[in-house]
This record gives sequence, structure tokens and C-alpha cells, in this order.
Amino acid sequence: MEKILLVKYGEIALRGKNRWIIENKLIGIIQRSLSRLGRYSVLKEQGRFLVRSLDEEMDYEKVVPKVLKIFGVLAVCPGIMLENRDLDSLKEGALAYMKEHYPKEGGYSFKVTARRSDKTYPLNSQEISAEVGGHIFESLGNVTVDVHNPEVELRVELRNMVYMFSKTLKGYGGLPVGESGKATVLMSGGIDSPVAAWLTAKRGAEIEAVYFHSPPYTSERAKEKVIDLCKCIAEYCGKMKLYVIPFTETQLLIYDNVPPERMTIFLKRAMLKAASLVADKSKSDALVCGDSIGQVASQTMQAINAINTAAPDYPILRPLCTYDKQQIIDLAKEIGTFDISIRPYEDCCTIFVAKHPEIRPKRHIIEKKEKTIPNLEETIAKAVAEAEIIEV
Repeated sequence: MEKILLVKYGEIALRGKNRWIIENKLIGIIQRSLSRLGRYSVLKEQGRFLVRSLDEEMDYEKVVPKVLKIFGVLAVCPGIMLENRDLDSLKEGALAYMKEHYPKEGGYSFKVTARRSDKTYPLNSQEISAEVGGHIFESLGNVTVDVHNPEVELRVELRNMVYMFSKTLKGYGGLPVGESGKATVLMSGGIDSPVAAWLTAKRGAEIEAVYFHSPPYTSERAKEKVIDLCKCIAEYCGKMKLYVIPFTETQLLIYDNVPPERMTIFLKRAMLKAASLVADKSKSDALVCGDSIGQVASQTMQAINAINTAAPDYPILRPLCTYDKQQIIDLAKEIGTFDISIRPYEDCCTIFVAKHPEIRPKRHIIEKKEKTIPNLEETIAKAVAEAEIIEV
């Protein structure tokens, strides 16, 4: 009897002839993620993956959380594997599993659900369920059988080997990172942009982040907050690059040449221009922002339209465009970024925001005014050239 994981995937199964390519990519990601814990094998097993430890007995508490965070994984079933498929082995294996995983006193209800892919096996699925369930009932004594609403459902699957499990732990699904190209995320220290980065990675995009640092208006702690946010996201999508762009000179240039009510619009355009230059160098396919329609003045439809033309060569993805703030907060808490985001260290946009920003800017007016700002393009290019690159 060996402890194993059965890993289920979702929409990968719908990919037709290219399915095997994505399966192999996901296998590689799982193996790399677990390599820090020891030696593991990941094998295809009839529409799912079988994870085995090659060293010592598998430690579910260490391995399961790692695998559940991998995009493309729909569910994980911690269980056991038996090589011997005779009925006595099934009975004893099932009994040992129940004793180990459900040792509580006072009893519980259970049922056994068996499936067999080998139709030459001498018993059918219902007969296997009855035999194994009867053995557990007679041996434990403090349990009851409930075939409709049991507290514990033991699944017994006869395939190439015998697999037994009772828990199906939900993963995040999505696609393996790298399957959908590469995206450059404009990352602030707020709540929204890390969630947007996470959602983009969930759809199979390899991500990198760009952060705009403006000392002395923003502190080193604000920068450290963004680094910690990227580390949190990297737990789901693997290593990523963070470009820390010195933005003080660009901000002050805009501040000296733009009315306060339009400051945020011009700042965001400058950021998109800088992110585009980073994307050019890294061969990224898209830019990602954490905007939610109508959430603040710079995220009205008119403002988004006026900002977008700053990066005409790239699609600008906004995964949160239809989310309300509470939905974003709930997801941030779930993925672990919320407590980092609310640390009281402000980013550059917060520092320079106007009291009464323009909410319906005209794109042609913004573009015309931008051309009058002296040396703007050169200043942005200089900032990108001086960026600090941090491997997270």
C-alpha cells in the first residue's frame, strides 16, 4: 500500500489533438514545483495524473498545498495505491485506509463506491462496493452505512492499479502557465493589480511585473510591499521578473506641465508607454492593468479610452473590469495578497492624485496636450533603461 496523489485537470481535456502537449507541460510544472520537496514522479493515468514519491512515504501536508496552487489542476485526491487487485487485498487496503484517515470515536456514516475499467474482473462494481463496505462495517463496529448522504465516501477504482481515496480537494483550474503567451502587468502596491496578475496567470499566461518607484515620494517599504506581492503570486505561477522603474523624474515633469485634474490620466499614459518598452524587450504579448470599470475617476469608460492609445502596439487586458470592489477583496484574501496590499505604504499614483480629477477626458485633447510636454518620451525611455530587475 503506497500513498499517492491523483491529479485531475479540467479544460485541458477539451483540447483535441493538442491535448498531449498541454498535458506534458502541466506534468513538467508539477514536477518542478515538487522538486524542492524531494523526488517525485508524475505519470499519465487514464485522463489524469498519478503522483508518487520516489524517496520516502508521501507527506500530504507538504505536497497537496503545492499541487493545489498549480494552474491547470482542477482537483487533487490524496489516496493510496495497491498493486494486488484480488478481493482480499481490496478489503484489507480499504480497512487500513479508513483506520488511518478516520480514527475518531463515536462513529460516522460511510459508503463505498467502486468502479472498474477492467470488465474481466470477476466482480462488477456493485459487488465490489458491497464486499469492501461489508468488511469495513464488520471490522470497525462503530460505523453505519448510508448510501444517500454519508459523511465519508470511499472510492475504490480498479484501473492499471487499484486506487482508493475519500477526499477531492478543489484546485483553481485554468491553464498551465506559459500556454497562452506572456503578459506584462502594471503592478502597484494596491489590492487590484496583484489579483489581475493572478487571474491572467490562471489563464495560462507567463507574467512579469512593472512597478513605478518614486523616491522620496514613495518609500523603500512601498517597494518591498510590491516585491512581497510578486512573491505571493509566484507561488502560483513560478518565478517571475519584477522591473522597478525609477519614475520620480517622469512624474515631476508631468506635474509641472499638466493641470492637476488631469494628472492621473497623463501618469497612467506614461506608465503604459514605459510598460510597452519593457514588453518590447521581453517579447511580451500583452499589457495587464487592474482597472475595474467606474471604480475610480481614471477608470471610467472615457478615461480608459483616453489612456489606451498610449500603448497602441499591445492589447491591454483588464481581468477585473466587471468586478466590484468586494469581489476583488474576497479574491485577494483567498489568494493571500490582501494583507500585503493593505500595508500603509502608498504608491506613486496615490501620492499625486488630484482632489477633483477629470472623469470624462477627451482623448484627442489629452493626446494633443501630451505632445507639448518637453522630452516626455526621452524621460520615459531613460527611466526604463535604468530599471532594476528583480528575480522573484
